[in-house]
Amino acid sequence: MSERIFKMPFAKVYPLYINKAEKKGRTKTEVDEVIMWLTGFTYEQLVTEIENKTDFATFFANAPQLNPAANSIKGVVCGVRVEEIEDPLMQKIRYLDKLVDELAKGKALEKILCSN
Repeated sequence: MSERIFKMPFAKVYPLYINKAEKKGRTKTEVDEVIMWLTGFTYEQLVTEIENKTDFATFFANAPQLNPAANSIKGVVCGVRVEEIEDPLMQKIRYLDKLVDELAKGKALEKILCSN
């Protein structure tokens, strides 16, 4: 299962993140901010990754720097506590899922990016 996710193009999941957030009154810009906060990508770099249909493994390998505060992201995604995920790549993917979940739940962007 993990290998399938790792090889999945980020561009395939990105619209799902946006859709999830927009259904709850959030914006694409906020989703982008969350992604850029986690990965260190600039907006232009993020767009390039999407246009290149980069898979998740390459997406995170290309990320300039995982935010040092990422390890403070806690909670459950897909029935698994993100802080207990052993595979580093899967943990990064689930960190991103958790951030988008928090955004969609209505949590203030400032709180998502500062306190997690």
